[in-house]
Amino acid sequence: MEHYYAERPSSKLRLGLIRCRLRDIEFEFITASGVFSRRRIDSGTRLLIESMELPERGRALDVGCGYGPIGIAAAKFRPKLEVWMVDVNERAITLARENARRNRVGNVRILQGHLYEPLRGRRFDVILSNPPFSAGFKKVVKPLVEEAKRHLKTGGSIQIVVRWAKGGKALASLLEKQYGGYTILAKSGGYRVLKAELKPP
Repeated sequence: MEHYYAERPSSKLRLGLIRCRLRDIEFEFITASGVFSRRRIDSGTRLLIESMELPERGRALDVGCGYGPIGIAAAKFRPKLEVWMVDVNERAITLARENARRNRVGNVRILQGHLYEPLRGRRFDVILSNPPFSAGFKKVVKPLVEEAKRHLKTGGSIQIVVRWAKGGKALASLLEKQYGGYTILAKSGGYRVLKAELKPP
């Protein structure tokens, strides 16, 4: 079975369209087979979008952006914020670029690559993610959290949504170990949004 975190999806292309309201703003997203949650904005992504804490200016990163709802929403909510978006899935990247145009956000940069590989040492004020726990905690989620420290500015935060029954305690323990603690920004329907800050050395 093909997974949405494949680099080059081989499934036949079937396009879809999602119209939704996020933080009282209307959005429209083109979706496709071979990408995550193509029929609707999934509950975890929606909870992160509704609760994420964003600076007015600076630089944000959406890791594993898929067709773009988190990063595009962040760019729409904060027009002066520079939003970067990365995903390993080339079909998702094509969709994200189209969706950025469709939702009229110009303050985004969208790159294909695994986790932080295409970012060349850039640092961010906030890193956002709805990571693919199904791809493996040690393979994807653990390096996403650990390597974030090298891409966060001091005082910056990583904000991650997790289905608590499927990896929540492991993620919380990892954030505790790497960042010295975390806060819960929101919880609903079995999901929680966890936030950890990079403290000064």
